[in-house]
Amino acid sequence: MTPARARRGPLRFGVSLAPDASVPLIRTAQDADRYGLDLLGVRDQPYRRDTADAPALMASALAVTSRIRVLPAVACLPLRPPAALAKAIATMDRLSGGRVELGLGAGTSWDGIEAYGAGRLGGTAARRALEEAVQIIRLHWSDQNGLRFQGEHYRFTAMQSGPVPAHQIGIWLGVTGPRGLDLAGRVADGWIAPSSLVPPKKLADGQRRLDDAAAGAGRDPAEIRRVYVLEGSVDGRDSRGFLHGPPRQWIYELTELAIGHGIDSFLFGGDPEQLAVFALEVVPAVREQVTRERVLMQ
Repeated sequence: MTPARARRGPLRFGVSLAPDASVPLIRTAQDADRYGLDLLGVRDQPYRRDTADAPALMASALAVTSRIRVLPAVACLPLRPPAALAKAIATMDRLSGGRVELGLGAGTSWDGIEAYGAGRLGGTAARRALEEAVQIIRLHWSDQNGLRFQGEHYRFTAMQSGPVPAHQIGIWLGVTGPRGLDLAGRVADGWIAPSSLVPPKKLADGQRRLDDAAAGAGRDPAEIRRVYVLEGSVDGRDSRGFLHGPPRQWIYELTELAIGHGIDSFLFGGDPEQLAVFALEVVPAVREQVTRERVLMQ
């Protein structure tokens, strides 16, 4: 049994929210909280027209919810300087009583990123910048004095760190390539994978790569959270492919992802109008089925 399949921690479910300023974003956040979901991921696409600012939306959502945890899924690093991002995330975490996590990405849509003022990076440079950002963010949260970091892409100096978050915030990397997975295995607390880029047939290889990198760095692979963004639709009577079909299909597929692939966190990335079906029909059934199958496997 692989480390991923041996993972027995509690499942988490949530929603991946596109920051479309023309839709009732706060109502969706409140619905997710009211439905008992665990996570609210906010996509960070500042270069797209008519999108709300992700950190501002996160802060607003935290102010009108009581239990759901909120994260950028994922923060666009080239347009979010890591020290400033660390301060914003830690501030939200303190003000919300510890309800913030950090999803972080090296950057995609480079035409849009360049249009908003950041330089274009190649794959190797973008990964290196991402690794440096993780170091700076953790340094900023460390409650140490006399901070100094000098890297290839970022420099950071501060007499003292802070504010320190209310809890130990997880840094979950949104990466898909082999080298990105190696980085996540070495330094991250979690891996965020979208179903469109990492379908089930690629998950096993991704999990192995992540686990091998973690073990090579002396880490326990089971401690790395696996977050899967579900890009599909819960509707109709018949299946139209993976994650496109009725609730019974979703229940089967998510159970297989949890039991067979070790996925422990799911973010619904479909139409917000389908959130109630996902949260109130699919999620309880998946929890029950996974619990049942784990008992049978003992």
